[in-house]
Amino acid sequence: MKDFSQLIDLIKTTHDALQRQAVNAVNQSLTIRNWLIGFYIVEYEQNGEDRAEYGKKLLSKLAVKLKNIKGLDERSLRNFRKFYALYPQVGTYLQQSAIWRSLTPKSLFLEKRGSLTPKSKQNNITVPAEKIISKLSYTHIEQLIKIKDNLKRTFYEIETIKNIWSVRELKRQINTLYYERSSLSKKPEKLSELIKQQSLSQQPADIIKNIYSFEFLGLNFKDVVEESDIETALLDNLQEFILELGNGFCFEARQKRILIGEKYYFIDLVFYHRILKCHVLIDLKIGEFEHGDIGQLNTYLNFYKENIYEKEDNFPVGILLVAEKDTALVKYATAGMDQNLFVKQYLINLPSPEKLKNYMEAALKKL
Repeated sequence: MKDFSQLIDLIKTTHDALQRQAVNAVNQSLTIRNWLIGFYIVEYEQNGEDRAEYGKKLLSKLAVKLKNIKGLDERSLRNFRKFYALYPQVGTYLQQSAIWRSLTPKSLFLEKRGSLTPKSKQNNITVPAEKIISKLSYTHIEQLIKIKDNLKRTFYEIETIKNIWSVRELKRQINTLYYERSSLSKKPEKLSELIKQQSLSQQPADIIKNIYSFEFLGLNFKDVVEESDIETALLDNLQEFILELGNGFCFEARQKRILIGEKYYFIDLVFYHRILKCHVLIDLKIGEFEHGDIGQLNTYLNFYKENIYEKEDNFPVGILLVAEKDTALVKYATAGMDQNLFVKQYLINLPSPEKLKNYMEAALKKL
């Protein structure tokens, strides 16, 4: 060792390396524990001798008995069960691991079952269990199990592992429809590279339809379809957009600028409805619904009531268009607000998943 500065560098490097190993070991154990708890719960629900006594209240009663163990509340237990059901490959991996062999109570749960692997329809494309456990934190997995579509979930698994995404980055990519944009791209690998670069740089009801289908958009296949392209396409196809909303909509403005206090705000689309005799303000949201989205739209409506509203008009209504909607959250956000405020969900019609599947298979081989 030549000098003092070299000694400092060596100590720091050793500390960082072993700290990462320790964190990874703890995370892997946590992930395995949660999967096994899910397994134990399902096994008991299917084969427990006194299971009828608990029925649908099993998880809540379990949570009460386990209240002294942090992280084992009812919601978490439900997620563990879901984790077990969605990741059967973990069972195959664990049966061959020293971790499983070290768990002495396991025989109590395998007398009738004989296997850790759930009997479920597996996705043809699966990320190896070893990579799920070693490359993803359980917090990543909590985000992934929210995704119902198997192919979509696998896509995000692959991309998260390949790009070493943080949980925050994974949530951002899900909320900005990276999967959907990939299916619309002629060359998904180019979009993947762009995403990689970006992620590294960022450490009344009868008239309005319930679900909007935007097939009329005819989004052109480009080498790369970015998040902004989806929103721009929606705004560019105004005539079709109006027709899709239903009869009576007359277009007034796009990116309508309004001044509230000393700050300018922009409303994505403004229509006047000749049947309802009111303004309809539309906000487009690419991503997950948040309480603040409704609050912002409500602010726009209040501005129109105070400044634009005429005596012959009815009060304005607002529509928030979101990519994916949490129904319970939306109902909670609208409670106590104007009943004419509706939260709508729009769907983008996806092409056949075969193209995306082929891309994923190629990406999986590179993991």
